[in-house]
Amino acid sequence: MTRNLTIQLDENTIKKARIVATRRSISLSRLVSDEISKAAEAEDYWLTAKRTALSQLNNPFHLGGNKLPTRESLYDR
Repeated sequence: MTRNLTIQLDENTIKKARIVATRRSISLSRLVSDEISKAAEAEDYWLTAKRTALSQLNNPFHLGGNKLPTRESLYDR
């Protein structure tokens, strides 16, 4: 389902956007729609990556090796 969206841009931005759309052989509306879709997908990707990273911090990887000795066992006092 598509819906219309009204936005306001300055004339210079509109001219530049029309040039970009023409070079890509698409309409100005399609250009704006594609760019908004890309931004939304990038946000979703970032949130997923953030969630994954935070969950990995809660469950760290075991990198091998043994438990480090205590300070008391290293130094006779």
